[in-house]
Amino acid sequence: MSSDNEKKDNILDEKETQLLTAMGLAEETPMGEALQNYVAKAGFDKPAEEKTASKEDIIEALKTVADPEININVYDMGLIYGIDIKDNGDVFIEMTVTAPTCPVAGVLPQQAADAVALVEGTGNVEVKIVWEPAWTPERMSDEAKMMIELF
Repeated sequence: MSSDNEKKDNILDEKETQLLTAMGLAEETPMGEALQNYVAKAGFDKPAEEKTASKEDIIEALKTVADPEININVYDMGLIYGIDIKDNGDVFIEMTVTAPTCPVAGVLPQQAADAVALVEGTGNVEVKIVWEPAWTPERMSDEAKMMIELF
């Protein structure tokens, strides 16, 4: 039992280190450099008998993660560049942020990974920060564009 607790503690320590590094707060790592190779991870192996989650389910989970400054979810903001769901339920997501200096750049990918990991039928989840192509407002959904106009 203690080995399970130690494993969970190690996972949490690793996530905290990754997050601090991504935010540029660990060992004087420049933020842009830290985010360059940032991968947020969550989840566990999916039981073989469990049905694999659909892309629509993954998208709905991503829509629960919002940028706190503008309160628009990461999917409608156009920050999600790719979703790859493997037969074993593992999910690989390519995500960007609006800018490397975005105050929540190190937080949103982990929130996205955690949200997707809660979806029934998912296994291990990885959300990787990508920079190409660069994000532009044109990537936003029509709904998100209308919300921005309200501000």
